[in-house]
Amino acid sequence: MQVIILPSAHDVSLYAADRVADVINSKTNPVLGLATGSTPIALYKELVARCQSEQVSFCQTISFNLDEYIGIADSHAQSYRTFMNQHLFDHIDIVRSNTHVPLAESQDIDVLKDSAQDYENSIQQAGGIDLQILGIGVNGHIGFNEPTSSFASRTRIKTLSESTVVANQRFFKENEYQPHLALTMGIGTILESRAVLLMATGKAKAEAVKAMIEGPLSAMCPASALQLHKTATLVLDEEAASVLVLKEYYQWCEQKRQQLQEGRLI
Repeated sequence: MQVIILPSAHDVSLYAADRVADVINSKTNPVLGLATGSTPIALYKELVARCQSEQVSFCQTISFNLDEYIGIADSHAQSYRTFMNQHLFDHIDIVRSNTHVPLAESQDIDVLKDSAQDYENSIQQAGGIDLQILGIGVNGHIGFNEPTSSFASRTRIKTLSESTVVANQRFFKENEYQPHLALTMGIGTILESRAVLLMATGKAKAEAVKAMIEGPLSAMCPASALQLHKTATLVLDEEAASVLVLKEYYQWCEQKRQQLQEGRLI
């Protein structure tokens, strides 16, 4: 895995925006995998600014989000469709029918299973995901693939862990229904993306980042599956990288990679 350590969360968002823009500008019909949560908000803000200043256009882009809560409507304030509309889709020139978020409002298990399979089919029909944006949970989850998730898993119904429910509690009003289930892309689905870019910022993510990069390949840290991906980039701020044992080595590797790109060895 390529590990890039940058000074601040702002630098992480700029790096990620550059990568997204490169994919959009280099492909005729780029397909992006998108994430929700607090980490990518700064990325989306930067992409909105670039689109509005005509530095990048999303008019040919197709997107697939990682997950959606089961049992709430798309229009619900805490749905991930609403999140994406508010932070990205409403402010860029993307064709709304080209934006995909799992359909998970139903509470009928058969309907949800069909929705999950339809989502898998839609990704394949689009030609697969060119760049998948990821965050990481404090327990090492990617998407809503909680600890013990199979590395071969596909889009499916997933029960959220107690720590994930507690972490997301702040977004729901007191006594408001909070989903404990979600439809999520599986780890196997994520690993089929042609490239992955995981963003991690802040001290709270440091232990999960260490387990992902330096721990064993283990279902107890779902993000460690990225060790199997041939084109995975992990972009971290200093706080998220703070407990890495080989932090200086990763920085050295990135320095040498940049030198090679510039055609020099010293």
